[in-house]
Formats: sequence, structure tokens, C-alpha cells
Amino acid sequence: MPLDIQPQTVPQADRQPSGDGGGLDLSERGKTPDGAPQSLDRRLLVQLQAYTGCADPAPLAAEAERRGIGGVIYQSAQDPQGVAVVTFSESDNYFVGEARDLFNSEPFAALTRRPEMTMFGRTYSIGYERDLLGALVARPVKTMTNPDWPWAVWYPLRRSGMFEREPREEQRRMLMEHGGIGRAFGKGDYAHDVRLACHGMDENDSDFIAGLVGKELSPLSKVVQRMRGTRHTAEFLDRLGPFFVGRAVWQSAGPFAWALDHEGSGH
Repeated sequence: MPLDIQPQTVPQADRQPSGDGGGLDLSERGKTPDGAPQSLDRRLLVQLQAYTGCADPAPLAAEAERRGIGGVIYQSAQDPQGVAVVTFSESDNYFVGEARDLFNSEPFAALTRRPEMTMFGRTYSIGYERDLLGALVARPVKTMTNPDWPWAVWYPLRRSGMFEREPREEQRRMLMEHGGIGRAFGKGDYAHDVRLACHGMDENDSDFIAGLVGKELSPLSKVVQRMRGTRHTAEFLDRLGPFFVGRAVWQSAGPFAWALDHEGSGH
């Protein structure tokens, strides 16, 4: 599963009208192996909640396991009492239902939440994916819950509006440079990613969220460093961070266990 951080170049809201008399088709788009267009109206929503005041994350993991949720619990590498909890679902109602109940119950309710670290986004397609179900749902679940990739760096980013004023070909060239670095790290099994769009879902008005995971922390830091040298990052990102850095102490696909057996490429 190579790293492939490529923020979309065409807004997902910019869709062709469907044939139902003028409605918008908000499905994610891809292409079949022979180049024909395809679409899928599914996506994974992912949320990260961060806390401090947790000396032992074992009770958190036990409660998450008891409830059968899909997610990851990380120990912070930055805060000796810090943790982060990542949950995911295809249902937006999940985050004001089951997830809300989880975080308002013990042992989570006794912790001090760090709202400035909250991240909330959705998976999206770029437009060339052959395996849309894999790219939008199965691959992100596999990536987040892979026990061989416990280290993680999560961060939001905001792109400058000036990027959209660049010619499309130049946008594509910049993103190919950006994505090429990520794919090289993924091919070497140094870093893998979960990429999310968060337009209108982030209180700080970020555009995207990147989750980098891998066997060790240093390669994750290095991929961020390499990408900062690209024109896309150096000239067209207004903001990166804050960064959460941690190591997984509990991972579960939960209701998405089927994703672990998905045989598509995720691309």
C-alpha cells in the first residue's frame, strides 16, 4: 500500500448534473481498467480526539474493545500523559451517537480533552482509482489498523487559494512531484497514509488531514521533511499542523473487519 498523498485537484462538489432533472451526483469518481468512468457513493469518515491526563491507556482500550468499535488508541510521544483516539464510520450519525456516547462515558470522560487537536474528515477519490471501495473504505481501515505500522503522525493542512489560479497542468505536475515522494516511501515500507478532506468539517478551516503510519517514527518525520521541499508545500500551503505523534496501543477494525479481507488494490 504505497503512500500516495495527493490532495484533490477538482473540488468534489464540482459535479456534472445527474439525469434526474438537475440534481448533483456527489458520488466519488474513478475509472475502470479500460478507462471508462465509474462512481461509488460511499466514503469513510474519520475522527481523532486527543486527551491528556491519562497515565495508563489500558482501561481506554478495554472499553473500546468491549463496545466493538473500529478505531485506534495511541499513546502520545509528545505528552507523557497524552493519548489520541481515532474512530471511523461510514455514517455521519455515528459521531453524534455511538462515538459521542463513548467519549462521554468512563474512562474517557475523566480525561482532559484537547480540542485544538481534534481532526475530522472524509476519504475522497482523485478520479483515477480502479478500486473505489478499496480506496475509500477498505484501504484506510487496513492502513490504520495494521499492527505492523503502529507509529503515526496526524496533522491538518490548509492550501492557499493561489493554488487554484495555477494552470491545471502545473497543478498536476506539482502533485505528481509531491505524490512521487510519498510513493517511494510507501514502496520501501517506510510510510503509508490515510488522506482525508475536511472542508467545512474543521473549526480551523483546514482543507485536508494527513495520517502517516509506519513501523518507526523517523521515516514519518523524513517524509514530511522531503515533501516540504516540493513547490506544492513550499509555496501553496498556508498552514500545517498541529501535529499529533504517537504509537498505537490498541487497533481494531470493529464493524469493518470485512475490509481486512478486501482483495482489491485500493487504487
